[in-house]
Amino acid sequence: MGRRRYTITEPDKPHFLTCTVVEWLPVFTRPDTVEILPDYWRYQRENEGLRLYGYVILENHLHFIAQAQNLNLCVSSFKSFTARKIIDYLKLQNAQTLLARLRFAKLAHKQDREFQFWQEGVHAELIFSEAMMREKLDYIHANPVKRGYVNLPEHWRYSSASNYAGQVGLMEIDVW
Repeated sequence: MGRRRYTITEPDKPHFLTCTVVEWLPVFTRPDTVEILPDYWRYQRENEGLRLYGYVILENHLHFIAQAQNLNLCVSSFKSFTARKIIDYLKLQNAQTLLARLRFAKLAHKQDREFQFWQEGVHAELIFSEAMMREKLDYIHANPVKRGYVNLPEHWRYSSASNYAGQVGLMEIDVW
């Protein structure tokens, strides 16, 4: 079975995207690993024209809504850069069990590197209406509540829910 590439149909329109860590490994349980993600989104917003409308980061996957002139490239560089930074961090922390799983996961997909961090491809869904945008933002923000992590969406630090609740969020976003 061949690699499934990014299926971004109309990059000038918003897309709902999901990225998942291989084997659903819980890598985003420490602030040091999580912070790599919004740091790179900030860079992309400032330098690559990324418009980030909403996001949530959970322990083993993330959802976000974004658009850019070259959204395929933005997603590709996001996954590539964050994987390298997180793997470097795990090496510094001597996280041998996680690194062994990432090394094993790479065997099925990669020949050009030692580790596989993100699952291949990305689930991308075109946002084609105002109602769909609201539905996807609500879905993203409700994730931590459904999992029982918080009582209110805006209480989850790694989410844009607080931005939409009129509070200061972890990072600036492009409010819809």
